[in-house]
Amino acid sequence: MADRPTSAQLAERCRTDGEFAMASRYWSGGIRFEIGGAAIGIQLVDGAVHERTEPPAADDPGVITLAGDDELWARMLAAVPERFFNDVAPARRRGLDVRGDELLHWQYGPAVQRAVELLRRPDQERPAEAPASTGRPTDLVDTGPLPRFDHAVGRYVHVELGGADHRVYFEEAGQGIPMLLQHTAGSHGVQWRHLLECSAITEHFRLIAYDLPFHGKSVPPTAREWWAEPYRLDGEFLRSVPLALADALALDRPAFMGCSVGGLLALDLAARHPDRFRAVISLEGALRVGGDLDALKGFWHPAVSNETKARMMAGLTAPTSPLPYVKETTQTYASGWPPAFLGDLWYYCVDYDLRELAATIDTAQVGVHIMTGEYDYSATLEHGRDAHDAIAGSTFTPMRGLGHFPMSENPARFIEHLLPVLDRVRGARAPAG
Repeated sequence: MADRPTSAQLAERCRTDGEFAMASRYWSGGIRFEIGGAAIGIQLVDGAVHERTEPPAADDPGVITLAGDDELWARMLAAVPERFFNDVAPARRRGLDVRGDELLHWQYGPAVQRAVELLRRPDQERPAEAPASTGRPTDLVDTGPLPRFDHAVGRYVHVELGGADHRVYFEEAGQGIPMLLQHTAGSHGVQWRHLLECSAITEHFRLIAYDLPFHGKSVPPTAREWWAEPYRLDGEFLRSVPLALADALALDRPAFMGCSVGGLLALDLAARHPDRFRAVISLEGALRVGGDLDALKGFWHPAVSNETKARMMAGLTAPTSPLPYVKETTQTYASGWPPAFLGDLWYYCVDYDLRELAATIDTAQVGVHIMTGEYDYSATLEHGRDAHDAIAGSTFTPMRGLGHFPMSENPARFIEHLLPVLDRVRGARAPAG
């Protein structure tokens, strides 16, 4: 790897990089990269890059080491890394060895990942510009001067969920077939904002993007001491939310689209409530994801900030997605209620399992459309195809160049994939209720 920088060059890149400086604050220690038989790295004192240019020793206090062979690093440091090599987290499953104090890595994972990015040649950095000067992604979304107001209108509706009154916030735009939009774990409905401004969609669909209770603007209920109990999202409660909203808003067999947790929920609704929905669109869906929640203890550790969650979500996006939209996607994780993300993952990793029910879904009664991003290392392309194979009559759309958050990380490319699916939803006759 002749193109790799020296320790002195890497130190200068980190010293002059605003993102790295924000992520490394208060850190005394360093980062050591073992690339084949060579080592480079930086040393840090209270968050500042030290003038010493030799790499720190692996056993020095506060040092995190990333080690791999030349082939692995060549794949990680490519201008456009292939899937599973675009971020530290998935690369660990492909042979990257990460050593050092576990809690320290949780705390400074964002700085480590930024240092990996700074190992690349400067001309390989992802462009920071949004793809359109108006701030809208492409001509698929309304173009021209930005209006004073967006099209979406927000309000609250009161619904009973789990025996308690919940004040649920939602935004809507468009007309025609109603479609409920479910955000990902730990986030909120702002992820759908680009679709709400896309006239190619809103001319035919009434889009309704809601915030789950405890997320975004949907404040917790006042009828119980929720602050004194663990938050854990289970399937029964999650399924009740779109059902209650459909009743409260008098929606006649709406369509449903969700991503991640919402993508699993889409298939769950098709299996358990096919009479309530004309079609479901499952983004990043699967029959079963699974996972060890104990391995995610940093998501709830009091010594780990929400910045770590946000930076980890960036690793689930595609390396070609516009950087402003990636950062917007991850900002919602940094601003969320800390227990919400880990609590949502109870449904995602533990509670949800559709392997036995998938074959019972009748796609003549409810349309099922599965769409999966290439760079999603959580609910992978393989997960999506397995779900498609198990559900007779479903459709499957692999989305090249997209990750786990297609609607927010690269809305223009996502809409290109989505419009043909929406045409199928529009063309299908809704069964009589």
